[in-house]
Amino acid sequence: MKSTTIAAALLAAAMALPALAQTTSTPRIDQRQANQQQRIDQGVQSGALTEKEAARMEKGQERVQNMENKAAADGKVTAKEKARIEHAQDVQSKRIYRQKHDRQHDFNHDGKMDRPARKK
Repeated sequence: MKSTTIAAALLAAAMALPALAQTTSTPRIDQRQANQQQRIDQGVQSGALTEKEAARMEKGQERVQNMENKAAADGKVTAKEKARIEHAQDVQSKRIYRQKHDRQHDFNHDGKMDRPARKK
């Protein structure tokens, strides 16, 4: 009786190992999403991002999050899926940087640009 219980426990443990290997956890992607969200929030607070720009950046963050959710839906995020998500994050990061460092500002937070972009 005791050996059947041990065998059953070992079998259950062996079956659980592949489930642990197929992880949907993406801590690097999640941390980066949080960092980029923080950059957007900081840009709004400082006035470096206008409300319109911030809304556009938020929408981009949602798209990246949807990509991650879709990749994790089957219970496993493959290396190819991670690479696609990280590329999308790279693109989004560059957009955030460009929008924060253009010459459009809303320092007084009235919803209007204080300094329009320079024409080239």
